[in-house]
Amino acid sequence: MEHQHQHEHQHDHTHSHDHATLNEEDPIQSEQLHLIKVITAFAYYKRHSLNHNHRRRRDYLSLSEHHKKLIPDYLDKVNQVDGRIEENMNLIRAIVKSASMFTEDADDEPAEQNSKKQQQNPPVSPMDMDKVRSTLKQFVRDWSKEGEGERKVTYDPVVQELNEIYKDLPMHDRGAVRVLVPGAGLGRLAFDIAKAGFSCQGNEFSYYMLFASHFVLNRLKTENEYKIYPFIHSNSNIKSDEKQLDPVMIPDVLPANLLDTVDFSMVAGDFIEVYSQENNKEAWDVVVTCFFMDTAKNILEYMEVIHKALKQNGTWINIGPLLYHFEDSSSGDASIELSLEQVKEVAKKMGFKFKKEYMVPTTYTSNPDGMLKYVYECAFWTAVKI
Repeated sequence: MEHQHQHEHQHDHTHSHDHATLNEEDPIQSEQLHLIKVITAFAYYKRHSLNHNHRRRRDYLSLSEHHKKLIPDYLDKVNQVDGRIEENMNLIRAIVKSASMFTEDADDEPAEQNSKKQQQNPPVSPMDMDKVRSTLKQFVRDWSKEGEGERKVTYDPVVQELNEIYKDLPMHDRGAVRVLVPGAGLGRLAFDIAKAGFSCQGNEFSYYMLFASHFVLNRLKTENEYKIYPFIHSNSNIKSDEKQLDPVMIPDVLPANLLDTVDFSMVAGDFIEVYSQENNKEAWDVVVTCFFMDTAKNILEYMEVIHKALKQNGTWINIGPLLYHFEDSSSGDASIELSLEQVKEVAKKMGFKFKKEYMVPTTYTSNPDGMLKYVYECAFWTAVKI
């Protein structure tokens, strides 16, 4: 049971290695196939979730009449979850529609037709569906009032550090400061940095995150435009049915109204491939890594690219744990896992000088009303390239 919890939890924070391995003979075709696979996973959400919820209905109906009478409202909750799956699908349909700019071939809702063949051979894996559900939870963390607690302890220290470093720079001159945020997820931290007046580029590898961040950053028109229900997919560790069925409204702020002096962008692609290129050499004043370093197969390579991408006297701000995503990879990927002490020692050898270090306890995309919370002891540091 413990292993299962860890496994589910690990996917909740996996946001940087969802790409399929590209076919080297035809990388463009391979990329398109992966795009369509991700869009299909989103589109299949409703059918998959309804099927899963129907299992609860069947299990209730198999109870003895005596037991049924003890939980008379059970079926009512199952039916309400069906309705909330449909409401989640409203957001997911909008994401899929918005994602059509990435691919020409994707059908708007390829997985919503009810065919026997499709029920026997679902077009997506359980892991794909796990990523869709994780994306819903990521919306809570990044773009809802309910996510404010996690953002305060992880995003706010980063913005405060930037404000401190550049406190003598007037707001209208801050746009000249270039900040890079790899593993940007749904883009809230990158947006908050841009909102503080700095030019910021988010980088993301996962198409689940890219499609969702593109939608939230470019398509939303009003605050609290969508209702989502991210915690309906599991009934474990639920304190209250009512709380579980309550909506989460997104977005809590409209991602707009940045200063004219600010350049804000999101770039798709692998961090190593994109930022080890010559045009990124000594191009950045600050690199911010938030829950990112442990997505590396080789964390030494991540640190090297960060060092090369930073200007002389540039700053690396980090906050996050070390839950190495590839440690138990079944795909045979190599993985280098260092302790926190080792990471810092290597950083010093590469030419970083640590200015500030402390630990921050925080959850990650957790249910605020749930009975189970994983708390990370995150390492925060500010280091300068010397």
